[in-house]
Amino acid sequence: MSKIDPATSALVLIDLQQRIVALPTTPYRGEEVVEKALRLRKAFHEAGAPVVIVKVSRADNPPGSELVFDTGEDKVVTKYTIGGFAGTDLDEFLRGAGVRTVVFGGIATEFGVESTLRAASDHGYDTIAVSDAMTALSDLSHENAITKIFPRLGTVLTTDEAVAALA
Repeated sequence: MSKIDPATSALVLIDLQQRIVALPTTPYRGEEVVEKALRLRKAFHEAGAPVVIVKVSRADNPPGSELVFDTGEDKVVTKYTIGGFAGTDLDEFLRGAGVRTVVFGGIATEFGVESTLRAASDHGYDTIAVSDAMTALSDLSHENAITKIFPRLGTVLTTDEAVAALA
């Protein structure tokens, strides 16, 4: 396994908002994904690498739209579409930070995560999908993304592997 260079890598966590974390997801419960995401976040902070929290906003912002943890000094990007790049400053922030590799986690694998990861690849970034730090609305959707889509666009690691590669 290759190393994740903290000088040129960023962690991007997608849609970890109360109402989204509470969805009936599989293969992992939302709370499990949050635990893995927070472990990754801590590792990236300790390595001095940037962390970006992407959240979705709607005109009506239904109850539960709040993030499930305090973002501290992390960059927060508000998106109004499924993906985190369209209509946001995500690309500008990543390029300004010298990022070449983007590591992904969040909910849901087949929506916000996949859309943002595909766009990152289209923007020329190397991508890493952390398979157990994301979850989906169906096993089939998660499995398809993890085994068919994400390996064609970059690397797939577990949380343990990503943390070890960052150390």
